[in-house]
Amino acid sequence: MQARMARYDVRNDGAGPYAIFYCDRCSREFRSQPNVKATVAQTVTRSAFSGLLRGVPVIGDIVDSASPIQDPRYMTTLTPEQLSAAWSQMAAVFHECPTCRQLVCPTDWDAQSGFCSDDTPRRQEIADAQAQQAGAMVKGFAEAFGLGDRLRDATQTQGETIKACVSCGADTKTAKFCPNCGTPVLQAVIGTCGTCGAETKGAKFCPECGTKQGAA
Repeated sequence: MQARMARYDVRNDGAGPYAIFYCDRCSREFRSQPNVKATVAQTVTRSAFSGLLRGVPVIGDIVDSASPIQDPRYMTTLTPEQLSAAWSQMAAVFHECPTCRQLVCPTDWDAQSGFCSDDTPRRQEIADAQAQQAGAMVKGFAEAFGLGDRLRDATQTQGETIKACVSCGADTKTAKFCPNCGTPVLQAVIGTCGTCGAETKGAKFCPECGTKQGAA
């Protein structure tokens, strides 16, 4: 069990009070189970007791007025013992980050490093994996709607880079400096003009606004 209890709220849907614990990071809800057996037993006992005293003046009226308040079906509070029992049901779900000290749910927890998703040293690795997963989902949707070819064409166009030196025109491939004149090479994505958005098709100057392509 965690050293401290997560943020919680008490609710009742008619089966007895229960606790809802919240993740400090995403506020996702995790609900404990109400004690249904105790609620049923207490309700049956109270109904029988009320029936016996209903014909008794004054006492019957007191039982009737107190019943909704004490009936577990209407209670919205938990005793310390009930709250502790509810937390024991959900404590294993939460993890406390050693850096930010927040109690987080499995979605915001990196079990491999033992830190929350914001403080883990594998944050960049996780972000890259999520980006790849998102890309796979987009590709799947595109294939499902018959747009796979268009998506592949757009990806190939945006993935191309300028390989010629802007000073001497020598082939630079992926070098950071031109091997012929030493000019710093700006590997810019071609396909659209960064100024007006027009399609350039690899041209050195935009056919619409004349902006030189390949600039930072």
